[in-house]
Amino acid sequence: MAEIKVVLPDGSVREYESGVTVQAVANSIGKRLGKAAVAGKVNGQPVDLNYSLIADAEVEIITAESSEGLDILRHTTAHVMAQAVTRLFPEVKLAIGPTIEDGFYYDFDLEERLALEDLAKIEAEMEKIIAEDLKIERKLLDKKKAVELMHQQGEIYKVELIEEITDTQVSIYHQGDFSDLCRGPHLPSTGKSGVFKLLSIAGAYWRGDENRKMLQRVYGTAFYQKSQLKEYLQRLEEAKKRDHRRLGKELDLFSFQEEAPGFPFFHAKGMIIWNQLLNYWRTVHREKGYQEIKTPLILNQQLWQQSGHWDHYKENMYFTKIDEQDYAIKPMNCPGGVLVYKNRMHSYRELPLRTAELGLVHRHELSGTLHGLMRVRAFTQDDAHIFMLPEQIKEELVAVLTLVDQFYRVFGFTYQVELSTKPEKSMGAKEDWDRATAALKEALAELELDYQINEGDGAFYGPKIDIHLEDSLGRTWQCATIQLDFQMPERFDLRYVGPDGQEHRPVMIHRVVMGAVERFLGILIEHYAGAFPVWLAPVQLKVIPISDDQLDYAREIKEFMERDGIRVEIDHSQEKVGYKIRQAQVQQVPYMVIVGGQEVAAGTVSVRERRKGDLGAYSQAQFKEMVLKEIREKK
Repeated sequence: MAEIKVVLPDGSVREYESGVTVQAVANSIGKRLGKAAVAGKVNGQPVDLNYSLIADAEVEIITAESSEGLDILRHTTAHVMAQAVTRLFPEVKLAIGPTIEDGFYYDFDLEERLALEDLAKIEAEMEKIIAEDLKIERKLLDKKKAVELMHQQGEIYKVELIEEITDTQVSIYHQGDFSDLCRGPHLPSTGKSGVFKLLSIAGAYWRGDENRKMLQRVYGTAFYQKSQLKEYLQRLEEAKKRDHRRLGKELDLFSFQEEAPGFPFFHAKGMIIWNQLLNYWRTVHREKGYQEIKTPLILNQQLWQQSGHWDHYKENMYFTKIDEQDYAIKPMNCPGGVLVYKNRMHSYRELPLRTAELGLVHRHELSGTLHGLMRVRAFTQDDAHIFMLPEQIKEELVAVLTLVDQFYRVFGFTYQVELSTKPEKSMGAKEDWDRATAALKEALAELELDYQINEGDGAFYGPKIDIHLEDSLGRTWQCATIQLDFQMPERFDLRYVGPDGQEHRPVMIHRVVMGAVERFLGILIEHYAGAFPVWLAPVQLKVIPISDDQLDYAREIKEFMERDGIRVEIDHSQEKVGYKIRQAQVQQVPYMVIVGGQEVAAGTVSVRERRKGDLGAYSQAQFKEMVLKEIREKK
């Protein structure tokens, strides 16, 4: 047979007979690699282990230890789950079953409403399928035959998906008597699956369209090792305890009402945290040379068409009519900021001009996607727009990245950086995009920041840097984004007068740090598990008198502390001291002072901290300074 050359990731070249499988290549490199192999890449394309090589190729082995290997396990497990559901509910129609971060899901069209107790039945059937060790095989069918196959099986959703495929051939995977449309790759057999757990059931519209049928979505996760699954489930339990929706209610921070779905109501204690966040935000921005502006909530529809947002956001916008003209409630702040700049001519001496806005925006999110403060229909963006000379781009990008770093570190966040490049649907010339992308890379290099490339995920008007912060549970959240824009200055004919006396075009940076303030607050609630640092805590000190005899002294302490802005409450209840202390701890109050006859006589306070317990006796002045120092340093 003919010989072919296989180039491995380290650059080495091996020769094999044509038709060799990826599994055989892995085995030839080493027993350990052969055992760990779950799939491969041939010339960069993921393939199954039984894929045959018939020509020279670059080959990479995907192992169970890699993120790609874990994704393949979860993809295979999703198909095992679908097969189990078809066995238990023969009338079911299958929709889609992709992997997601930390797991997978599959959407089912099933008349019978699934309950949580059904998950155990599905899991048991999945275990049987794994024990059967069914061979998983990929076959390429002509598109017409694939449609016929899915019609025979009554899989109307698969037929719709196949009809949209532009290729002449379609990839179908078979395991036993079960067939499914899929690109793959998959594990070689169902017996190779690891350990799994089905987690929850939710509703999901087909293709995310609220005008189409509501399907039932089953979520699950899978790992290769039992210890990994156990650790993940423990993290899930901890996340449930930290759920911002539950804590928001328990701590009386915010609520949602039936009369306004997706629109949060912030209560008095929630507003204290809100205002502290925004006060800090304003302080940082003043120090960095930003000017705060405010733009209208409603703007003429034509403005959104001119900016380019109309083509990308109109489905999620709210509209109204004023004086027989069409207006839109703003889904973002950029055009308003642009109009502020355009209000007068600027000199090059004024640039860079940094404007910042805490702007309320509205977006019509589908009801099924709403999730506490994490996904709402009205939210405040901590926007900023920087107008600058072309030669100031790198310096301004570095300054923004430095500001983001300073802001996040106060909350104890670490973060990862991602650079997103030109999407398929975009505005502007390739030369502008190349120039903007190069500038972002230069700024990241200047600060020696590691980053990943996210191809094709930039904004429609320019490439961007996304910052993914990591919370105390190791979860990541995309918050800050920095977008370099050559297009909007062109669309709005923005100008400045240069040193040559001529008019020139500025460059824009769009950026947020928190992103949506509501969402950032939700992240903070879960990050701190409701136990906010002293500077953010709604109530910083709870005064607990042992009896009514000490109420006057408690009021004296409250007044003394409040003179310097410390937020204090007195527990006037008739409960026992132990109960009062427990209640303060449940409310996550950082400090408690217990006062009895001894403290009144000595003019002192007995201090407890919510985690450390009894700290001993302090004079009022000593204790006040300790709290103020902690607030100043934002510990």
